[in-house]
Amino acid sequence: QVQLVESGGGLVQAGGSLRLSCAASGRTFSPYTMGWFRQAPGKDREFVAAIGWPRGSTHYADSVQGRFAISRDNARNTVYLQMNSLKPDDTAVYYCAADFVTGRPIPLAAYEYESWGQGTQVTVSS
Repeated sequence: QVQLVESGGGLVQAGGSLRLSCAASGRTFSPYTMGWFRQAPGKDREFVAAIGWPRGSTHYADSVQGRFAISRDNARNTVYLQMNSLKPDDTAVYYCAADFVTGRPIPLAAYEYESWGQGTQVTVSS
């Protein structure tokens, strides 16, 4: 199994930026798609962004397209989520996830990801 640990969350004003990190241990994550999801109070967990392997293809939710950027450093077993122009609606707990099924399109549903981190809180004030 792989253990995922998120960091980088916090409180930021609207229009500000944060960079989330997700460090993986216990198993190399190089061949796998890595995703970010978020869950606001009273809402379902929703897809934010994902990055595939080996070409590093990416996919974003419409709500974050153009503002967020996902990247990965396979040497460091770490995936990042750069979040710019943050809005109060971006307030949520952000989760990192790993999809161990190779050779398929980037999955967008939470149930398709096998390992999850504990989450990191992002709060955007207006």
